[in-house]
Amino acid sequence: MQQTYAQLLVHLDATPHAARRLSVARAIAQKQGAAVTGLYAVTPSLLAIPFASEGGANAAAVLAEVDADRCKAARAMFDRGNATDAVQAAWAQTDEFPIASSFALQALHADLLVFGQFDGTDPSFSGVPADFIESVLAQSGKPALVLPHEGHGTVAGNHVVIAWKPTREAARAVAAAVPLLQRASRVHVLSWGGEEERVAGASLGLDGYLKLRGIEATWHREGGAEPAEVGDLLLSRAFDLDADLLVMGCYGHSRAREWVLGGASRTVLRSMTLPVLMAH
Repeated sequence: MQQTYAQLLVHLDATPHAARRLSVARAIAQKQGAAVTGLYAVTPSLLAIPFASEGGANAAAVLAEVDADRCKAARAMFDRGNATDAVQAAWAQTDEFPIASSFALQALHADLLVFGQFDGTDPSFSGVPADFIESVLAQSGKPALVLPHEGHGTVAGNHVVIAWKPTREAARAVAAAVPLLQRASRVHVLSWGGEEERVAGASLGLDGYLKLRGIEATWHREGGAEPAEVGDLLLSRAFDLDADLLVMGCYGHSRAREWVLGGASRTVLRSMTLPVLMAH
């Protein structure tokens, strides 16, 4: 029995990548018979730009006008998308700060979140915190599809690579990806680490879980890798296998009110070359 998503929540912002992000979400929703909510969530410029508050009332008014214009542009982009297909789509926006917390609250009602990779070199990302994605994942417990800021205008999900280790995060990512995995033409599982990981990934474990859902996977037993190397290994192997989607757990911990990613998760989010479905 095929599983489907019912509700997608896509993050909209003032970046030029938001339109592609929405297009991908709509394409997935159309295939899955799902509804889409586009949630505009951007930190106000007065808070996002260093020393902006020192400019006085005039500066605050100018920045507020800039923010309003950006929101209107995003809404216009969203409305244009509504004219392209029959997907049930709704617009929403939040002015609450911090935006990760307000977005995470709305995410509780979604099956899958859709984000764009953070690009610290792009000034238009000034309203999006660098740890926005991982913070929402940690606070909401919901899985997310993260799109690279270069290429991949669509998420075909034909050739999928699963990064597997016997952890809560990896298991949740796989479970969240089932609606895509069931429609994939090829699924590869990369299992690496010590003997414990090899045993836990045996046929009675993940392989059996996938087969019960009609998913046949090819297993690849990777040699032991240093933690700092795993992220690069995943991206390299995904490229070798011609994958168009990577499924993996998102690892990290909270420290000093910031979310600190584990090595592999940090590397993949920083250097991703294909869409990644993650769960914490």
